[in-house]
Amino acid sequence: MVVGPGSGFPPNSPSVGSRAVAVIGKLWAQAAALMLGFVALLYGIEGVDSLQGVDLDSEGIRPRDPDGLWGVIWAPLLHGNWDHLMGNTLPVLILGFLTLLSGIGRGLAATALIWLIAGAGTWLIGGAGTVHVGASSLVFGWLTYLISRGWFARNLTQIVVGLVVFAIYGSLLWGVLPGQPMISWQGHLFGAVGGLVAGWVLSGDERRRRRATEPRPIAHPR
Repeated sequence: MVVGPGSGFPPNSPSVGSRAVAVIGKLWAQAAALMLGFVALLYGIEGVDSLQGVDLDSEGIRPRDPDGLWGVIWAPLLHGNWDHLMGNTLPVLILGFLTLLSGIGRGLAATALIWLIAGAGTWLIGGAGTVHVGASSLVFGWLTYLISRGWFARNLTQIVVGLVVFAIYGSLLWGVLPGQPMISWQGHLFGAVGGLVAGWVLSGDERRRRRATEPRPIAHPR
């Protein structure tokens, strides 16, 4: 590559490759910072909840209770105990980080869709008299988002990422079925549904571009 007068690049300008590396590095750093901050928030909230006389878990989703709708907002931030939170920590960090690598704005939009769909679905069909808390609804949503988005977009790189994620975490999907009484399979199920919805909605641009570039059949007069 020629750099200098007449080359189209100013002297000492970074190459296209180095700029791409810088952009990717910035994305990774932002995604890591956001997920570490989110997990730190979860631990801070659990620390407050563990104080004597504090019961934040009661602010989770209470199905079909009008006041329990506020739990749609708060439930993914709350955990039943430290073991519950620690069990969610690694999947939250890994799957949330990978989701944000699809683009910070896109990843946050996917998370918002998962958050709302998981909460609303749990509120509608959760067991009467139960309270649902935990970030596992986000984990299941991020999982199905990562698995499905590449297929919807027909993007080879994203498909490979989805296959790797499925190979590592796919067994978690059994959690969408009714099982242990203290496990919110409803949150898992609707989190997974939210991930599929997010994968479809947020791959719309790629689908439209693909349709625009596909050759159209030519009608021959008879």
